[in-house]
Parts: sequence; structure tokens; C-alpha cells
Amino acid sequence: MLLLSSEDGDSNKFYCPTCPYEFKISGFQMFDKKVLPRKEVDDVLGGEGAWDNVDQTPAQCPRDSCGGDKAYFFQLQIRSADEPMTTFYKCVKCSHQWREN
Repeated sequence: MLLLSSEDGDSNKFYCPTCPYEFKISGFQMFDKKVLPRKEVDDVLGGEGAWDNVDQTPAQCPRDSCGGDKAYFFQLQIRSADEPMTTFYKCVKCSHQWREN
């Protein structure tokens, strides 16, 4: 593998640390800009199918305009094991989602 060395402020060179090979660099760009593709991130809470086949419970919707008194719910352990599970709710009437720790 060639290493990069700067002899003085204006000239750089590639050199081999095990042999006397040198390649002087002058007059061209030494960088290349690349746009890297973003990774697709999996939905931790299950995505669109997270609310399929979940149970209902009596729960008051936090929206004042809704007034719904039933909600779908599921529980996940999202914090350390010595903390309680987090309950996720989705109002049956208006589909508003909230959580309680």
C-alpha cells in the first residue's frame, strides 16, 4: 500500500515504505467526492403490521376532540430489564397513537 507524504507545502508524493518507489503528485485533484446510498432502516416497532392481531382495552384517548374510550395495545421492553415494559396504544375511534411507560 502506498502512503502519502508531504515534502514541502506545495508538492506531495506517494511512496512505498518497503522499497524506494516514489510518485510525485502535482497539478491535479487529490480527492474524490462520492454520494453514498443511505441504508434502509427496519422499523423497530414492526412497521405497518404492528397493529395486526392486537388486543383492545378500555383506555381514554388523550385527544380532547376524540372522546374514544377503547384502544388497541401492545407492550415492548425497550429499556433495560429492571425497568417496566412500555405500553403502546392506538385509539380505535381516531387512530391516534400514544405510549405509557
